[in-house]
Order: sequence, then C-alpha cells, then structure tokens
Amino acid sequence: MTHDEVIKKINQVMINEFEVPADKIKPEAKIAEDLGFDSLDAVDMLVMLEESVNAKIEVEKFKQVKTLGDVYKLVASVLNNQKK
Repeated sequence: MTHDEVIKKINQVMINEFEVPADKIKPEAKIAEDLGFDSLDAVDMLVMLEESVNAKIEVEKFKQVKTLGDVYKLVASVLNNQKK
C-alpha cells in the first residue's frame, strides 16, 4: 500500500466511521483538540485502523500520536515493517 493509499484509507475511516467532516481532515489536525476525539474514540480508531489495513498497531506507539499526520506516518511505518 502506497503512502497516498494509506492516507486515503485513514481518511475514509475518519469520514465514514467517525463522521468527521471532510474539511477537518488535514495532516495537522490534532486528534483531541481539532477532531474532538476522547480516549474511547482513540481506542475505537485504533481498532478500525487495524481492521482497515489488516495490520497490528502497537498501543504504546499509537498513544504517542497527536495529529492525523502522525497517524498516517505510524500506519505507513507499520505496513512497511510488515513487508520486511
């Protein structure tokens, strides 16, 4: 999966599953402050991302993400490591 495909997949999850308005989906958008996610939403997002990209994402690494751009990078990294 290319980086652009990862971004597109994550954006689809944000729009379809969490009803985030498309105009709020930007790499610099802060998960809690800008998108309104609480810790329960973050857990749901982790599970849905794992299902959508068919990969296991470490909870400790996911806890470190602050922006949507961080989520893109983390998922891309997980997928790249999966190929090795």
